[in-house]
Amino acid sequence: MKGEDSAEGKNASKSINPLAKELYDKAGEAFEANKFDEAIELYTQAIKIDPNYSNAYFNRALSYAILNRYDEAIRDVDYVLRIEPDSYDAPYVMGIISEYQHDYEGAKEWYQKALSKNPNYEPAKARLKQIEEKMAGPIPKVQEELQEDKQKESQTVIEEGQIKQTKWHKSKMTFKDVADMEKVKKLIYENIILAIKKPELLKAYGKKLGLGVLFYGPPGNGKTYLINAIAGETNANVIIARINEIVDMYAGNTEKNMHAIFEQARKNTPCIIFFDELDALGMKREGGGETQSYMRMAVNQFLQEMDGVEKNPEGIFVIGATNAPWDIDPALKRSGRFGEAIYIPPPDYKARKAAFIYNTRNMPLGHINFGRLARATMGFSQADIAAICDKAALIPAVEEDRTGRRRRIKMKDFLRMIKAHGSTLDEWYAMVRKDIVSKTETQIVDGKKTEIVKEGKLTPEEKVKYKPLVKDVKRKSSSWYRFIVKIVRFFSLYIF
Repeated sequence: MKGEDSAEGKNASKSINPLAKELYDKAGEAFEANKFDEAIELYTQAIKIDPNYSNAYFNRALSYAILNRYDEAIRDVDYVLRIEPDSYDAPYVMGIISEYQHDYEGAKEWYQKALSKNPNYEPAKARLKQIEEKMAGPIPKVQEELQEDKQKESQTVIEEGQIKQTKWHKSKMTFKDVADMEKVKKLIYENIILAIKKPELLKAYGKKLGLGVLFYGPPGNGKTYLINAIAGETNANVIIARINEIVDMYAGNTEKNMHAIFEQARKNTPCIIFFDELDALGMKREGGGETQSYMRMAVNQFLQEMDGVEKNPEGIFVIGATNAPWDIDPALKRSGRFGEAIYIPPPDYKARKAAFIYNTRNMPLGHINFGRLARATMGFSQADIAAICDKAALIPAVEEDRTGRRRRIKMKDFLRMIKAHGSTLDEWYAMVRKDIVSKTETQIVDGKKTEIVKEGKLTPEEKVKYKPLVKDVKRKSSSWYRFIVKIVRFFSLYIF
């Protein structure tokens, strides 16, 4: 956490509103007590009073990152970088966020950027060394996850808002690195892997080769992780199409960037193009305004590129991921584009237990009851579990740094982090329920009480197509289910 004593740039050279400073200090106390939601609220209040309070943005970003709210964390750090271009700890935090998202190459680049600003910045040095050792060494934990093929890797090059070259990578992961999820793996094998590895087999039976598949479901449950496993299974190259690199404020650049990504894929076939948060790019073309105008053009270009690949696949497979499939333009969801949809559910008990075992396989553990951990994290996402394991390992590391005594990671370390971290899905289910579940409201019409049914965002066809998600949201946002979850978590955390 960044304190006022170490403030850089603007905060060091200008006076800070006393009330904002008071809120900032209270937020710091909440942060130190692992009350991250409370800290975020207090930092937000401080920012409203003093909109240029960069340290508040910085520490709020840290809080968001700990809660796996990466988009909000990145937005805050981006703001710090804009008002403090010479900051070295802002790139450092971006590196940490990249690590949390398993983007180790991206983390490495951010740590190098921090050191270019301050060559003596020890935290960045330490993190960079760890990343390089993990990526280069034979130890499987990181290398099997996202290590890229250095012989063939390229870098993204953007000039004046236009993508001149797109980074792509090879993956060493396979389905062996994906804990449980057997039903999802089967669907992926039939709908994606066969089409990439054995297109002639499908053609022999008159099967039309698929072009695109949509992964949908709650956030943090392995959509991006699965892409790297698919790439490893098929030996295909991967292009991660990042929305912030594609969309540009100047007319025409967004369309050119979209075309550049597909062109890069054609040069590196077989290739998987992965569009995360597809709803942000392929949003419904309706409404007006300048923003809607250039986003409509972006969707139109997207459709053209997809049509071009459909007519001549050329070894390209496009996969999109979204938490809100109902917000995607219907034209993108038709057959031949993203017509196939695969639901990526949150982990059940068996998958949560497997996730704890997998994420701790290289940790020095004491006696750990993985079944109890799986029960205590009922309703947690895969990303929540990965973060809990990572942060539990930090507890004995910090103790050793202070005392010089080494010990194994204990059960109490995991339980402590589960209490502090919480589930990122609880709030998501409650929020999404408002969008997709119809509800009956009583209104007074002409002096009489009238019941009016307000439909959610889903059309009748979408309710059928995305039935697994709709069913999941209804069940897991219900009061009875929340009560059961609360009881199970309580007993697992405090009793057995």
